[in-house]
Amino acid sequence: MPDQMPDMMDDQKARASAWFRELRDQIVAAFEALEDSQTTGPFAGNAPGRFEVKSTTRTSDDGSDAGGGLMSVMRGGRVFEKVGVNISTVYGALGEAAQKSMAARGVPGIEADPSFWASGISLVAHMQNPHTPAVHMNTRMFWTPGAWWFGGGADLNPCLEYDEDTAHFHAAMKAGCDPHDPAYYNRYKAWADEYFYIPHRKRARGVGGIFYDDHNTGDWEADFAFTQDVGRAFLPAFLPVTEKRRDTPWTEADKDAQLVHRGLYAEYNLVYDRGTKFGLATSHDPDAVLMSLPPLAKWV
Repeated sequence: MPDQMPDMMDDQKARASAWFRELRDQIVAAFEALEDSQTTGPFAGNAPGRFEVKSTTRTSDDGSDAGGGLMSVMRGGRVFEKVGVNISTVYGALGEAAQKSMAARGVPGIEADPSFWASGISLVAHMQNPHTPAVHMNTRMFWTPGAWWFGGGADLNPCLEYDEDTAHFHAAMKAGCDPHDPAYYNRYKAWADEYFYIPHRKRARGVGGIFYDDHNTGDWEADFAFTQDVGRAFLPAFLPVTEKRRDTPWTEADKDAQLVHRGLYAEYNLVYDRGTKFGLATSHDPDAVLMSLPPLAKWV
């Protein structure tokens, strides 16, 4: 037996999980309010979109409880064509492939004791108006007996780009980073540019944002506060851009560009995305894992 049992960090886990639920509630309320306020345009006659909420569960190979979460999806709204806001808290033992992946990333002792705990929020929005950009946001905490860390970020994915929208989104992300470390924004912007690049298409999937993973400075409180501020930065980054563009008239060519761009997004998420790979590898609800996929896309 080891000389010292690993720190289970039960209090920290509970606080992180509760925060992700709180952030989820804030975002869901803001998105439904956006639907209510859309009183012009071709979808204004529709009932304002509302989230359908479904509990998700996960079981271990032996049938024991392994966590779950809430999947909240809105379809066919006035502003959002499809948007999902998922939270989950899952735990158990990592499979062999996940163990090897974690070991390759430098997680100590994971093959000797593959226990894990993970909690987070994941959001993807696909919009009705091609001038309003799609968006992704995720923050999470991960624990193993030998290590803990935070990860997350947000990135904007317009099919029709506006420089001022890109600048606003990045400024809001920077504002969330700067109080914690002036170096964070540039570091995590560069990581997003690398992470959200689609190698087989030789292009980025959008106009970037920030991305971070394996974030552990040794100060859990400071790292949790940073991750909270990344989450808090999301609505100020995204809502003004959406409010500015949601009444812009569009053409069939604009809609076609949107559908083709969604194909890029689908390719990225199915081939490269860490969260998609982890969710499927750990037997989480596939509908929740694949919530990020667009309702319609096009390849030409």
